[in-house]
Amino acid sequence: MVATVRPRTPAASAGLTAGDRILTINGRALRDAIDFQFYGAEDRLELGVERDGTRRGVRLTRRPGTELGVELEAPRPGDIATCANKCVFCFIHQLPRGMRRSLYVKDDDFRLSFLHGNYITLSDLDEPSFARILEQRLSPLYVSVHATDPELRWALLGRPRHSAEILPRLERLAKAGIRVHAQIVLCPDLNDGRHLERTVHELSPLHPHVATTAIVPVGLTRHRERLPSLRTLTAGEAEALVDTVAGWQARFLPRLDSRFVFLGDEVYLQAGRPLPPAEDYEGFAIAEDGIGLVRRFEDGVLRARARLRPGGAGRRLTLVSGVLYAPRLARLLEGLPLPGLDARVVAVPNEFFGGSLGVAGLLTGQDIQRCLAAQGDLGAAVLVPGVALRDGDGVFLDDLTPADLERALGVPVVAVEPEPQALLRALRAG
Repeated sequence: MVATVRPRTPAASAGLTAGDRILTINGRALRDAIDFQFYGAEDRLELGVERDGTRRGVRLTRRPGTELGVELEAPRPGDIATCANKCVFCFIHQLPRGMRRSLYVKDDDFRLSFLHGNYITLSDLDEPSFARILEQRLSPLYVSVHATDPELRWALLGRPRHSAEILPRLERLAKAGIRVHAQIVLCPDLNDGRHLERTVHELSPLHPHVATTAIVPVGLTRHRERLPSLRTLTAGEAEALVDTVAGWQARFLPRLDSRFVFLGDEVYLQAGRPLPPAEDYEGFAIAEDGIGLVRRFEDGVLRARARLRPGGAGRRLTLVSGVLYAPRLARLLEGLPLPGLDARVVAVPNEFFGGSLGVAGLLTGQDIQRCLAAQGDLGAAVLVPGVALRDGDGVFLDDLTPADLERALGVPVVAVEPEPQALLRALRAG
C-alpha cells in the first residue's frame, strides 16, 4: 500500500497516489516491500495498481539511479512473522500488562531484519524463506546469536521444539555472500565467561561475512513474575569485560583487519571507563544497537560546538535524560558559547519498568512528569529525548504525549532527536 508519493518524482509523474495498492511489477506478483524493491529496480516498470477497488496499469520510466519517490505503508502486525521462542531474557515478556497491543508483538521476520535492522534468531526460518534470502541477496541481516554452543543456545531461547543450532545457518549465509551482524545479549552466569569466549572465537572464522559481533548487556525490568531468575552485570564485571573485549580486539585487528567484536556503550558507562575513539568503531555500522552511539553523538556535539556562533535565547531550560547518561550530558553542555543559557540536566529514574533500565529510550511520560513535578522551576521549556517517542505519532511507551506533559507541567515540552545539530538548535532557540 502506498503511504506517500513525493512530488516531482517518477511515481508522481506516473500518477501514483497515497492509498494505491501495488499488486504487480512487470507481471511479477508482489508479496511485500522487499519484492517491491527487488523487482522495482529496473528503469522501465509496468505496475499493476488497485485504486478504489478497480485495477489499472501504470507505466513508469526513470533515469538510472533515480528513486521512484514512493513510500510504502509499514506492515501490519498480522503480516509479520512472529517469534516462537521464549528467550529467558526477552524484553517483551517483561512488559507490564495493559499497554498497547503492538508492543507485545514479537517479530522474528527476516524482512524486517533486512529493511530495518531488527535482530532475528534464524531458528524459525523455513527453507522457502532461506531460499528467498539467497535469491534476492538480502544483505545485511542482523542475527541474535547469544551462544554458539547448541545446548546453551537452546536453553537461552527457551527450549524451543525446533533446532537452535546457529553455526550451520551462518555458514550457509556466509557461503552465499550474505553479510551478517551478530549480537550476543550477555546474561551473567549463563553465556558469559568461557561461553562468551567460545561464541566470539567460533564466529570469528566467518568474518568478513559475519562482519561484526556486538555484546550488549541484558536489560531487566521489575515485571519478571514467573520468569527465569536473571541478574545484570556488576560494576566489577563490567570493568573486566571492557578489558577482555579490548584484548580480543587487539588480537583480531591484525588477523582480520577488523576489531570484529564490539561492546555496548552501557558497559563502558557502568564500568566508568572511557569510550573508545571514533575510529575504533569502524564506521559505526551497528550504532543503532548501542555500539558507539554515545561516541558518535558526543563527537558530533563537540564538532558543532566549535562552529557555533556565540548568542542565543539566554534562557533556563530543563533537559531530560536517563540516569545512565545524564552525568555525561551535563558535562558535555558545559562551556557552550551560548551566553546566559542555563541548561539543567535532570536524570529521570525509570520507575515504570524499574529493574536495571537507565537508558533514555525507555523513559515514559508519567515518569518524566512525576520527576519534573518535584524539580521546581523548569525554566522556559523542557527538552525530552526523541528516542523515547514512537516514530510517526510521537507517543511515549505509556501512551502519553509531549502535549500531555505540557498541560501537566505548565511549560512547553519539546522532543529533540539524538543528533548534535538538533540538540544545539533546541538549546539556541530556548
